[in-house]
Amino acid sequence: MGKNRFDEVIDRKGTYCTQWDYIEDRFGVNDLLPFTISDMDFNVPTVISEALKKRASHSVYGYTRWNHADFKEPIVNWYKDRFNTVVDPDWIVYSPSVIYTVSKLIEMKSEVGDNVLIQTPAYDAFFKTIRSNKREVADNPLEYANGVYSIDFEDLEEKLADEKTTIFLLCSPQNPTGRIWTKEELLKIIELCHRYDVFLISDEIHMDIVRKGYQHIPVLSLTDKYNNIAICTSASKTFNTSGLIGSYALIPNRLVQEEFLDILKNRDGLSSASIMGIESIMAGYTQGHQWVDELNEYITENLTVVSNFLKEHLPEIQFTMPESTFLAWMDISTLPFEMDELQKALIEVGEVAIMDGSIYDPHSEHFLRMNLGCPRIKVEQGLVGLKKAIDSLRENSIR
Repeated sequence: MGKNRFDEVIDRKGTYCTQWDYIEDRFGVNDLLPFTISDMDFNVPTVISEALKKRASHSVYGYTRWNHADFKEPIVNWYKDRFNTVVDPDWIVYSPSVIYTVSKLIEMKSEVGDNVLIQTPAYDAFFKTIRSNKREVADNPLEYANGVYSIDFEDLEEKLADEKTTIFLLCSPQNPTGRIWTKEELLKIIELCHRYDVFLISDEIHMDIVRKGYQHIPVLSLTDKYNNIAICTSASKTFNTSGLIGSYALIPNRLVQEEFLDILKNRDGLSSASIMGIESIMAGYTQGHQWVDELNEYITENLTVVSNFLKEHLPEIQFTMPESTFLAWMDISTLPFEMDELQKALIEVGEVAIMDGSIYDPHSEHFLRMNLGCPRIKVEQGLVGLKKAIDSLRENSIR
């Protein structure tokens, strides 16, 4: 039963699905096999679908509260069981999405024109929300050597020491590189943010999707200095429920939390939670442990399929197994083609949609980001499409 559940091919077309129904928005045509936006092609755990069916059968869908033990206790228990981390229930606040929380914290903890520091390559929504808040993007580029990313702490300290830098927006685990930051790295980040009075926002939405032998560490588990730190996260990446709307944040600083809730409830009118989002979080965190363990095994096998295929058929592409996420970050820098040439071939010959790395960093134009949260047969079809595209470019260059 375990692995087979993820082998099931589910037709998502016609469901207003961003990944499958709106490929044309980004790639110009619709009839492609997509490996794009980071949701998964898997059914949610049965415990979640049953909880949603039960709630749907009660056909009154009125205003809904989140501030109760039934919502908070599963979160507290999840952190204790998965991360050996004690979470105070009073830290927990509901939010419609992680990026909403990030945006509001940027608004609250910085001024127009301030620097918000991020590490690149970075989740593309980071750039958008920073700039839409009329803040400046400051960049701490990750160092890349032999397929591995690391933090340039000298540059990080220099950027944090800049008086214009008031927020460090950390991605932990890191999207798109898949790095899980070590305890030593996180402690140094926390210490530097504290030293230079920079508010640390940690986006930890990928926290549950990890390879065997690695462990995500919530930043709040490493410090008792809570005045300038918050975690933004969700069960939606874990259980494939992003369309249900609903996330949460851990904000220990009472004044920051009160200001956030005032904006959420009073200014933005979002005091009522998504019924189905709340139900999915409670059900997933209460009974979804085994499903997540099996998911991680399956994603690891998908990544292994990619690694083996590239070694055999496309050895020029450098691929390092990510420590976290279901995203393959592939280095194509040794291929003798420009990204626009490759994207054209992927679309017209390979008939696959794979993300251009420059979306996540202008200096990552020689990378592809491929979403592997899907049945194995789709992964294999995508790899064949990638090879066909590259073979066609080679043939044309010979001619």
